[in-house]
Amino acid sequence: MIKIWGIKNCQSVKKALDFLEQNKLAYDFIDYKRNPPSQEELRRWIKKVGMQSVLNTKGRTYKELGLKDMLLDENEKIDFMHRYPTLIKRPILEINEECCFGFNEEIYAKIL
Repeated sequence: MIKIWGIKNCQSVKKALDFLEQNKLAYDFIDYKRNPPSQEELRRWIKKVGMQSVLNTKGRTYKELGLKDMLLDENEKIDFMHRYPTLIKRPILEINEECCFGFNEEIYAKIL
């Protein structure tokens, strides 16, 4: 089963959902503003792809919170992402044991 995490009004998420629909792939969409990933899910993703692939350091939330100027350890970053899900790169595609952050049509085509 395909799971896709994100925020409905995000352009990257819209592109990913369009890709899945155009390719007639069934999926479950999880809006992580309403249903944020658990800290355990965040840890699992970080273990698979690394913090740099999960934490969105280019977004507005990261800048507004001033996280760039804080010396945060991994647990503190996870806590911030759990409390402020817009700190998580999106969309997140999960299928079987694979996960992919951000939308890249070529990568989606390979995974799916």
